[in-house]
Amino acid sequence: MTELLTEQTFFEKVFDYSKNKDWKFEGDKPVIIDFYADWCGPCKMVAPILEELSKDYKGKVDIYKVDTEAEQELSAAFAIRSIPSMLFIPMNEPPQMSQGALPKVELERIIKDVLGVEK
Repeated sequence: MTELLTEQTFFEKVFDYSKNKDWKFEGDKPVIIDFYADWCGPCKMVAPILEELSKDYKGKVDIYKVDTEAEQELSAAFAIRSIPSMLFIPMNEPPQMSQGALPKVELERIIKDVLGVEK
């Protein structure tokens, strides 16, 4: 299941940008973060794909969601200007941002190539 993050849970599970200037990932496995809004059509198209992927990669990849309406400060920290936007966080590499609704096959490619995770 995808998990909804607040700014506080983001600090604990991903990165505390209020304390650290340099990237320091807090997680124990690669992460995908979906920045979305309830009113966004493309976001609604991606949501079931992310739920599927969270089952397919259970225990290998954490998939989180951030509601850009409720978490405006968190969204601003990552300069989210269009949604959906997804942040891909590998274990030992800098994170990468992607904008737009991506199909499942592309998300699987990113999980393999960027996050370094096999199914």
